Parts: sequence; C-alpha cells; structure tokens
Amino acid sequence: MIRDVQRVLEGRETMDGAGVRLRRIFGFSEVPAFDPFLMLDDFGTDNADDFIAGFPMHPHRGIETVTYLIKGRVRHKDSLGNNGVIGPGDMQWMSAGSGIIHEEMPEVADGSLRGLQLWVNLPKSHKMSVPKYRDVVGKDVPVVPLAGGGLVRVLAGEYEGARGPIKDVVASPGYLDVEVPTGGSFRLSGLGSLTVFVYVLDGSVRPAPTSAAWVNRGSVVLYGAGDGVAVDAGPQGTRFVLAYGKPIGEPVAWRGPIVMNTPQELDEAFKQVRNGTFIQ
Repeated sequence: MIRDVQRVLEGRETMDGAGVRLRRIFGFSEVPAFDPFLMLDDFGTDNADDFIAGFPMHPHRGIETVTYLIKGRVRHKDSLGNNGVIGPGDMQWMSAGSGIIHEEMPEVADGSLRGLQLWVNLPKSHKMSVPKYRDVVGKDVPVVPLAGGGLVRVLAGEYEGARGPIKDVVASPGYLDVEVPTGGSFRLSGLGSLTVFVYVLDGSVRPAPTSAAWVNRGSVVLYGAGDGVAVDAGPQGTRFVLAYGKPIGEPVAWRGPIVMNTPQELDEAFKQVRNGTFIQ
C-alpha cells in the first residue's frame, strides 16, 4: 500500500550555535511524531555573516548527529581526537553515546554554505554506549540512476541493491538524497512499520498520488502507515532527502544538546558537564 501524507510542516527560521541562521524543519515540538528522528536543520546561506560564527565546542549525549554538506566547507574536531574538513557531498555521522564534545565551524570558501543536520535518537540501551565518529567522503556514496533521468545518492540504508557507507547504526535508518527531473517520479517500497519523511531541498513534489497540492522547498512531509512511497517531481524538477527509521517508542527527556529518557538523567548529564566529568 502506498502511504498517504500524515503531516506537512514548513521550516521556521531560527538561530543556533554562536549565531548561525538556519531553518529548523522539525524539532522538540514534533516529538514523538518523527521517532526515531528528533530534529532536522537546513543551515547556510549565500551571506557568510549568517553562518561563520559556527557551532563552537558543545556536548552531546544520547543521540546521533548527522551532518550532510551540499555546498561549502565545515571543519570538525572533537574530544575523541577527530579533526577534519568536509565539503560538498561529504557527511559526518557521529554517535555521541555516553558523551562527546565537538565543534563544527564553517569556512568561507566561495561565500556560500548549505547543509543538513539530522538528529537520530538512541534507545535507552545505547544511551551510554561508547561514542563513535564516522567520516564519509562523497566519492564513497553509491549513486543509482533513475529510469527517465535523475539519481539517488545512498547515504545510509539501501536502494536498488546499493548500500550506503553508513552501517551498524542502532535505528537502522535509511538516508537518501534524490534528484528527479520535471515529469519524473520516485518510488520506494519495503518500508513496513518504519517512520518515513521527505524534506524538499529544491523545487517541489507531489508526495503521494492522493495529494492535490505541491509541497515546496523548505517543507517536510511525514508519511502515514503503508509499505511504500510515491513521489512525483514538480514543474521545475526536485531534489529531496528521504529518511526512514525504526521507531524507538521510549520517553524523551531533551534539553539543548543532550537527549535522555528521564529528567533525572538530564540533570546528571549537565552536572557532569559543569564539574568536568562528562566524558566517560
């Protein structure tokens, strides 16, 4: 059964980090609708003043943060000793687990930047697991052509037999970057009971055969129950990311960069941040 649309949300402008202007697509107020996903930000503009302050050193615990860059450059370093720069098509998948402190600082290349940051929750059994960091360069991402034009970049999960470079992630998520030309369409089946959303990066989409309206750049579509999705490109074509994952179904206690299951666990985490014992 092809899924119908459950909700369409427009991103809202906000600021985060040390003063980075971004569009928050969904976040705290949408929990638990997007479970296991917690937050999606679309960051960057053509004005370096909007992003150059970046995201200086800050802690994370209990989640995975996924940074996918479309244009520009971002430098990363963290308490595990990782240090590097990602560019267009590159991705960082960080499992914070029991605790990590990191920073992400945009660099001025051609004066523009655009990327996505997705937060994926961790179940209670993995909240205090050993932190991991995965750095993926664009050339290692499989690209699958679509019949009639277009392509699918498989960042995580599987599409038409191609598997993404990110594996062994607790929520077993899929993350696809899809480009479809005018008049084209995209289909994906085998989604079962997974949570599925599509975020429109450019152009517009008809997200389901029953949809009367186009969904435009900067909006996210959350799907209802069913086995598959069917997305048609708008008059100017489209580019979107599609994500799917297994719901966790646990309580969420969330404050700033830390997500646990209870307020007491949050209080303990921030106490450790203050007294210097956060890194386990």
